[in-house]
Amino acid sequence: MSQRSTGAVLATAGAPLTLAGAAMYVLPGPGFPVLVIGLAALTTGLIMIAATRRS
Repeated sequence: MSQRSTGAVLATAGAPLTLAGAAMYVLPGPGFPVLVIGLAALTTGLIMIAATRRS
């Protein structure tokens, strides 16, 4: 799997996790940990995509 496709998978998985974590602030569930994991995956994926696009 190339770095760009790995970044795309991370970004695709991170976006719904971030939204779910934000929703869990008003819904029952572990909002903060899910939000942090989602933001980390989204950010890492976008950085990986940008790094491969530049080179």
